[in-house]
Amino acid sequence: MMKINLLRIVPFFMVFITLFLNTINASAIKEIKAELVSGGHLIGQLQVSAALRFNGKMIPTDETGYFQLGFSRELAGLHEIEVITPDQPISYYPIWIDVREFNVQRVNGVDQAKVTPPKSLQARIEREYFLVKAAKEKQTSIAAWREESFVWPIFGRITGVYGSQRFYNGIPGSPHWGVDMAARQGTPIYAPASGLVTLAENDLYFSGGTVILDHGNGLTSSFLHLSKLNVEPGLYLKQGEILGFVGSTGRSTGPHLDWRMNLGDTRIDAQLWVPNMDSLCVFSTKACPTPKNISQQEELQWLHNRKAFLARSLSGS
Repeated sequence: MMKINLLRIVPFFMVFITLFLNTINASAIKEIKAELVSGGHLIGQLQVSAALRFNGKMIPTDETGYFQLGFSRELAGLHEIEVITPDQPISYYPIWIDVREFNVQRVNGVDQAKVTPPKSLQARIEREYFLVKAAKEKQTSIAAWREESFVWPIFGRITGVYGSQRFYNGIPGSPHWGVDMAARQGTPIYAPASGLVTLAENDLYFSGGTVILDHGNGLTSSFLHLSKLNVEPGLYLKQGEILGFVGSTGRSTGPHLDWRMNLGDTRIDAQLWVPNMDSLCVFSTKACPTPKNISQQEELQWLHNRKAFLARSLSGS
């Protein structure tokens, strides 16, 4: 994560409009940490008496004033946060969300019935869609989303990334919403942060074995294509506990984990919650230096992930 000040650095040609909009009370938002890019997120804290609005939508805060925003794949450019405090004028906090370029990925050898499903399966697909949607909409008071440093659920070769335009057997599909990591069949999958299991299904049509973990305040992780589940709905998992095992169920061409994250109904990039995989030296036996030019918070998260990688390597997982 990147720590920012109340005045976000924006491209030079936006400086004037940013200064014009920045009428925020300096004490209104504190401890802001963010990935200000399409698919990114922002976590901050308000005065407990204040409320927050972003792009016309009221944003929930917890009992201590913490909030989080999620930025969709399409969201970019200059936006503003409105801070609403009793008996005071509305304050404005401008933020610049960097645009991203997304890859095109072509996946061949997919079961054609998983690309263009027969009409006889439409009712099942629709039913499963609403099952997943309901699991992501459950609200809990869990604070893992702001209290814990997220860890990769598995360490492996990345084969697919968030936002890429997918073609299955030459047919265009929806953008890919997760990060794919290739791994051996049966590799244990660990909870990246603590959370409540809100869905555990062995055989969804597209995603196969699927687990959804609620980290609190609307933030969820989804784990797709599992060969075996190790949890059931209602179970609270601590960070690092095993939730299932890598497989190739659903629409898949080989064993891998597809890890996705949502903030409410906004699909965000899970990779932005963890250190760069390459920086962790997961494919090297040489000494792994701490990355340079990173913040203290980023260094602590890197060390946390490196420690997890070494522990799993020693256990053979």
